[in-house]
Amino acid sequence: MSVDVGTPKAGTSPGAGRGRTRRRADWGRYYTWAVLAWLFAPIIFMIVFSFNDPAGRHNITWQGFTLKWYQNAFAHAELNEAMFNSVTIALLTMVIAGVLGTLLGMALGRFGFRGKQLTNLVMFAAISAPEVVLGAALLSTFLMMNVTTGYWTTVIAHVMFCVSFVAITVRARVITLDPRLEEAARDLGAGPWTTFRLVTLPMLFPGIMAGGMLAFALSIDDYIITSFVSGDVTTFPLWIWGATRVGIPPQVNVMGTLLFSVGLILAVVNIVMARRRRRG
Repeated sequence: MSVDVGTPKAGTSPGAGRGRTRRRADWGRYYTWAVLAWLFAPIIFMIVFSFNDPAGRHNITWQGFTLKWYQNAFAHAELNEAMFNSVTIALLTMVIAGVLGTLLGMALGRFGFRGKQLTNLVMFAAISAPEVVLGAALLSTFLMMNVTTGYWTTVIAHVMFCVSFVAITVRARVITLDPRLEEAARDLGAGPWTTFRLVTLPMLFPGIMAGGMLAFALSIDDYIITSFVSGDVTTFPLWIWGATRVGIPPQVNVMGTLLFSVGLILAVVNIVMARRRRRG
């Protein structure tokens, strides 16, 4: 005797059982959007209030829309100098830490040598150590060496704590490289320098670029270590902290918006170039 299991009972529709199924809430998606909203709220506030026309010294309440702060973005000479110091220090940090961190990351990812574990320990210690400790240690070192703190001591300090971030990023890229590509280049007659320039370096470039941009971002917004070793030099974060007592001008939001826009454009360009490389 056969039983017809697939035939629905009389008086019921085929989709009745499915209609009672409740859809579970995707809490992971909601949580992700909530975290992103929390992270981007200060940036949105900064962008919006760069178009505000405040009535007093403090730009914290919306008074009306205006574009005059973008037209007079460089009206404060001290703010311009502070921004110039921050950008140039960050660029120097990106280049110097990028070169040193790339070489260190390649050595750690490809070779085994005596002291490798100690190097890893020092590198991660520089990342995990509180910035107050690093700043105080660097200031003590400069004072013991009779070095006057200022622009170049700030550059040295920023390079010191950014090298580890670049090295870790490049090392992660080196570990994932396929050594057979370099072996194929050498089998075809390429020398060590040609192999590095045409094969290794293009494969390492995304990691080097990411490490360099990370060093730039860490340097340009650093406050704690900079406050220890900057001396008479004022950077953008230091100037903002000093201006909070009398009122932050809207030009600060304008410059912050411009910096964020440049970083966003560079990130988009990097993503587009990476996709083109994958397709090619």
